[in-house]
Amino acid sequence: MSTLYFLLIVLGAIIAYSVVTYFYQRRIVTTLTELQFREGYRKAQLIDVREPNEFEAGHVLGARNIPLSQMKVRLKEIRPDKPVYLYCQSGLRSGRAAQLLHRKGYKELSHLQGGFKKWTGKIKTKN
Repeated sequence: MSTLYFLLIVLGAIIAYSVVTYFYQRRIVTTLTELQFREGYRKAQLIDVREPNEFEAGHVLGARNIPLSQMKVRLKEIRPDKPVYLYCQSGLRSGRAAQLLHRKGYKELSHLQGGFKKWTGKIKTKN
């Protein structure tokens, strides 16, 4: 019986953490539809936070690849005074990248709703 209570407490903690993270992300990052994303990404820093092999398989035209796994050590490549548009495959990693950037002082953060898998615009692949 004590194992059941322990598992319920752990499950409750995971759910609570997920809910807090969700609302925190909604406060710090603007989720844009594809149309909104297309309207503004040319005036912003467009960053693909997927891993290099995913980026090479296809990415939004004009995007730079700064994987989430390397974001902390490559922060100098992102200007804090310009808007930052982020995307990943589904929207999860770009949300985490936005959290990291927000903690480092970045203010104008947006990410693509649904991620690259929902993108229907121009893409570039590595030959």
